[in-house]
Amino acid sequence: MQNAKTLVKQLYNEKEAAAALGISLPALYAILDEHIFNDGHSRPENVEFAPADLLMLAYWVESSAGENIIAMPRRNC
Repeated sequence: MQNAKTLVKQLYNEKEAAAALGISLPALYAILDEHIFNDGHSRPENVEFAPADLLMLAYWVESSAGENIIAMPRRNC
């Protein structure tokens, strides 16, 4: 467990985000292009990420790693 006094950065640049996720910069770009910038607009030249963004990206990193993910059925409420 990390030290609770460890400061979390407010913003991460692309290289820092890729390093934090344990992936290469081209792999980060591929995830961004597939899941974020897929509406016909190109990816901005310099993207910065908040800690919450890294959490979301980590999900896509794990799911693209070939792990079996089982979707839970929707509940009828």
